[in-house]
Parts: sequence; C-alpha cells; structure tokens
Amino acid sequence: MSIRFAVRGEYIQLDQLLKATGLCESGGAAHAAIAEGRVRVDGVVDTRKRAKLRPGQSVVFAGETVELYGE
Repeated sequence: MSIRFAVRGEYIQLDQLLKATGLCESGGAAHAAIAEGRVRVDGVVDTRKRAKLRPGQSVVFAGETVELYGE
C-alpha cells in the first residue's frame, strides 16, 4: 500500500513523518522503530531519527510506502 504525503516547507523529519502519517502512535514509538532499523528511506535502512526528508523521497515502514511530494 502506498501513502502520498505533502511536505510543507523544505523538509520533514523522519520521526515526524511516521507520526503524521499515523504509522506510529507517538514520537517514542517512531524513535524506537527507527533505532531498531525497521525504516527504509529510498530503499536503505536509515537510523537517523531526525533525517531530513524532501519531496521525491520514499519511506517504507510496516509494509507501507510513503511517497513525499511538494505542495
């Protein structure tokens, strides 16, 4: 399944994206998932909680793909 997410501004942090899309219930849950290596950014595991994501990038977590686009 794929989710399209509009980035307001220049970027969104990875932990904030997981919360905003509802894939994680809280910031703590997002931080844990990222630290455990369960999140892929553009096909590569990313363990940076505050990685800056920009339009054109994609995130895969828990069987969902989030595609970022600009507003």
